[in-house]
Amino acid sequence: MDNRGYYSQFGGSFLPEILAATFDELEKTFRNAKNDPDFWQEYEDIMSSYSCRPTPLTFAGNLTKHFGGAKIYIKREDLNHTGAHKANNVMGQGLLVQRMGKTRVIAETGAGQHGVATATMAARFGFDCTIYMGEVDVERQRPNVFWMERLGATVCPVKNGTRILKDAINEAFRDWVSNMDTTHYVLGTACGPHPFPEMVTYFQSIIGKEAREQILKIEGKLPKRIYACVGGGSNAMGLFSGFLNDPVELVGVEAGGKGLDSGEHASRLCSKDASIGVAQGYKTYFLQNSDGQMKETHSIAAGLDYVGVSPILSELKESGKARFEAAEDNEVVEALALTIKKEGVIPALESAHAFAQAFKEAPKLSKDDVIIINQSGRGDKDIFTVADAFNDPGWKAFIIGKAEQYNA
Repeated sequence: MDNRGYYSQFGGSFLPEILAATFDELEKTFRNAKNDPDFWQEYEDIMSSYSCRPTPLTFAGNLTKHFGGAKIYIKREDLNHTGAHKANNVMGQGLLVQRMGKTRVIAETGAGQHGVATATMAARFGFDCTIYMGEVDVERQRPNVFWMERLGATVCPVKNGTRILKDAINEAFRDWVSNMDTTHYVLGTACGPHPFPEMVTYFQSIIGKEAREQILKIEGKLPKRIYACVGGGSNAMGLFSGFLNDPVELVGVEAGGKGLDSGEHASRLCSKDASIGVAQGYKTYFLQNSDGQMKETHSIAAGLDYVGVSPILSELKESGKARFEAAEDNEVVEALALTIKKEGVIPALESAHAFAQAFKEAPKLSKDDVIIINQSGRGDKDIFTVADAFNDPGWKAFIIGKAEQYNA
C-alpha cells in the first residue's frame, strides 16, 4: 500500500470535499493507535475477556476421514461473541471512537451479523447506534434485526435500489455526511475509501495471527492451503494476513449463486461479469455494466451479496498471490449439511462457501497436507433460509403454527 491507500491500482479515496476532514481525523487517530504499543494490548484484552479469543482451531477428523485427503482444520470465528468474526473489527473501531470523543455510531449490514456486532459494541461503550439494512435483507435476516433492536439500535430498512447491501451502504454514507461531528461510520468490511480497507484488515488480522501460531503448535508445520469466503473480504483478509509471507496457497471463495453463466451471482474476482471501476469511494472490481451502473447480485448468503470487493483482494488476485473460486448455492447447502452431520458444527451460509470449495479440493491432496477453513460465522441466523433449502416438514409445521397464533 502507498501513502494514498492504493494497493497497486486498487483502493484510494474518492470522496466529496465535505468528508475530507472527517477522514483525516480517522486516519490520524488510527495511525496514532497503531503506533501505540499499548493499544493492541488493550484490544487483545477486550477481545479475550469479552469475545472469547483466542478462538480455537478445531481438527475436523470426521470430514478428514470422509474425504480421505488432506487433514482439515476449522478456525472457529463463529465462537466469537455475537457469533462471527465481525466482533474483531467493531470492538477495534469502538476503541477508536472513544479516542475521537464521538458519541454515535452508524453501520450497514447484509447478513445482519455486522449489525448485531456493532449494536453490541455500541451498548458496551454507551454510543447511540443506527443500523442501515436493505429491505430484502431485513426480511431474510429477521432474527438479527430482533437482536439489534433489543440491543438499543435503530434499524432503518432501505427501500431504494435493489434493497440490499450496496443500497444500505449508500444510505449510511448519506447519514455520515450530515452528522460527521458526532458520528463514526463503522464500516463492516475491508472495502470503502482509505483508510477503511487497511483498518478493518488490521483488526481482523488477529484471525491469521492466531491460526498461524495454532497450526504450528499442533502440526509443527504450515498448512498447504487456507480457505475463506469472500463478500467484501474482511474474514478473508483476516485469515490471509497471517500467511502472506509464507509458502501457503490463499483461496478466496465467492458466491457463485445460480452459476457464473446465469447472471445471478455475486462473483467479482472469478467471473467475466466484473470490471474495474470506482464506486462508494474506492476503486476495485465491481459487477457493473458498460455504462458503470451496478448490476443486481444474488447469493443464498446475504453477507456475500455485495457488488464490490476489497481492493486488497483485487491486488492479491492481480499479483497472483491469491486464487479465487466460486461456489454455487446448491453446493453450499450440500457442504453445510455434510459439515453439520459429520462434525456437529453449523457454519453460516457465508462460511459454507469456503467449506464447499475445500471439499472439492481436499480429496486431491496428500494425507500429509493440512488445510484450514475459516468458519467466519455461525449458522443459526440462517435457519429460515436453510430450512427452506432443506424443505423441512417439521419446520414448516412450526411456522404455520406460529402464524396461526399471530392470526396471520
